[in-house]
Amino acid sequence: MAATELESVHSADVVTKVDTAEVPSAAWGWSGESRRTFRTAGWVVVVILLAMLFEGPQGASSGSGHTGYIFLIGFAVLLAAILIRDSLLQRKPR
Repeated sequence: MAATELESVHSADVVTKVDTAEVPSAAWGWSGESRRTFRTAGWVVVVILLAMLFEGPQGASSGSGHTGYIFLIGFAVLLAAILIRDSLLQRKPR
Protein backbone atom coordinates (compact mmCIF):
# COMPACT_ATOMS: atom_id res chain seq x y z
CA MET A 1 0.00 0.00 0.00
CA ALA A 2 2.86 2.39 0.69
CA ALA A 3 4.27 1.92 -2.83
CA THR A 4 0.90 2.78 -4.35
CA GLU A 5 0.66 5.96 -2.32
CA LEU A 6 4.16 7.05 -3.34
CA GLU A 7 3.53 6.35 -6.99
CA SER A 8 0.28 8.31 -7.04
CA VAL A 9 1.81 11.31 -5.27
CA HIS A 10 4.92 11.25 -7.44
CA SER A 11 3.04 10.91 -10.72
CA ALA A 12 0.81 13.86 -9.82
CA ASP A 13 3.83 16.15 -9.30
CA VAL A 14 5.65 15.43 -12.57
CA VAL A 15 3.99 16.35 -15.86
CA THR A 16 5.89 15.27 -18.97
CA LYS A 17 5.04 14.52 -22.59
CA VAL A 18 7.16 11.37 -22.57
CA ASP A 19 5.93 7.93 -21.57
CA THR A 20 7.81 6.78 -18.48
CA ALA A 21 7.66 3.18 -19.69
CA GLU A 22 9.83 4.14 -22.69
CA VAL A 23 12.08 6.63 -20.92
CA PRO A 24 12.46 5.86 -17.21
CA SER A 25 14.23 9.15 -16.48
CA ALA A 26 11.08 11.03 -17.53
CA ALA A 27 9.68 10.37 -14.05
CA TRP A 28 12.39 12.67 -12.66
CA GLY A 29 11.94 15.31 -15.37
CA TRP A 30 15.23 14.63 -17.17
CA SER A 31 13.91 13.64 -20.57
CA GLY A 32 13.15 17.02 -22.10
CA GLU A 33 15.47 18.88 -24.42
CA SER A 34 15.89 22.59 -24.42
CA ARG A 35 16.04 23.49 -28.11
CA ARG A 36 16.59 27.11 -27.18
CA THR A 37 19.67 26.25 -25.12
CA PHE A 38 21.13 24.09 -27.89
CA ARG A 39 20.53 26.80 -30.49
CA THR A 40 22.12 29.45 -28.29
CA ALA A 41 25.14 27.22 -27.67
CA GLY A 42 25.40 26.56 -31.41
CA TRP A 43 25.43 30.26 -32.25
CA VAL A 44 28.04 30.88 -29.55
CA VAL A 45 30.24 28.23 -31.19
CA VAL A 46 29.74 29.88 -34.61
CA VAL A 47 30.85 33.24 -33.16
CA ILE A 48 33.88 31.63 -31.49
CA LEU A 49 34.90 29.91 -34.74
CA LEU A 50 34.66 33.18 -36.64
CA ALA A 51 36.50 35.04 -33.86
CA MET A 52 39.43 32.65 -34.37
CA LEU A 53 39.95 34.30 -37.76
CA PHE A 54 41.14 37.44 -35.98
CA GLU A 55 43.97 35.88 -34.02
CA GLY A 56 47.16 37.74 -33.29
CA PRO A 57 49.96 38.16 -35.82
CA GLN A 58 51.61 34.94 -36.94
CA GLY A 59 55.33 34.41 -36.92
CA ALA A 60 57.38 34.16 -40.10
CA SER A 61 57.12 30.36 -39.97
CA SER A 62 53.36 30.05 -40.53
CA GLY A 63 53.98 28.27 -43.82
CA SER A 64 50.71 26.42 -44.60
CA GLY A 65 48.82 29.36 -46.08
CA HIS A 66 45.15 29.82 -45.33
CA THR A 67 44.06 26.20 -44.88
CA GLY A 68 43.10 26.78 -41.25
CA TYR A 69 40.98 29.77 -42.17
CA ILE A 70 39.14 27.72 -44.79
CA PHE A 71 38.30 25.04 -42.21
CA LEU A 72 37.17 27.63 -39.64
CA ILE A 73 34.87 29.31 -42.12
CA GLY A 74 33.64 25.97 -43.45
CA PHE A 75 32.72 24.63 -40.01
CA ALA A 76 31.09 27.94 -39.02
CA VAL A 77 28.99 28.00 -42.22
CA LEU A 78 28.02 24.34 -41.80
CA LEU A 79 26.94 24.84 -38.19
CA ALA A 80 25.05 28.03 -39.07
CA ALA A 81 23.23 26.19 -41.89
CA ILE A 82 22.23 23.40 -39.49
CA LEU A 83 20.95 25.93 -36.95
CA ILE A 84 18.98 27.88 -39.56
CA ARG A 85 17.49 24.68 -41.00
CA ASP A 86 16.47 23.54 -37.51
CA SER A 87 14.88 26.90 -36.80
CA LEU A 88 12.91 26.85 -40.06
CA LEU A 89 11.73 23.26 -39.58
CA GLN A 90 10.58 24.07 -36.05
CA ARG A 91 8.28 26.82 -37.37
CA LYS A 92 6.47 24.54 -39.82
CA PRO A 93 3.33 22.95 -38.44
CA ARG A 94 3.52 19.16 -38.38
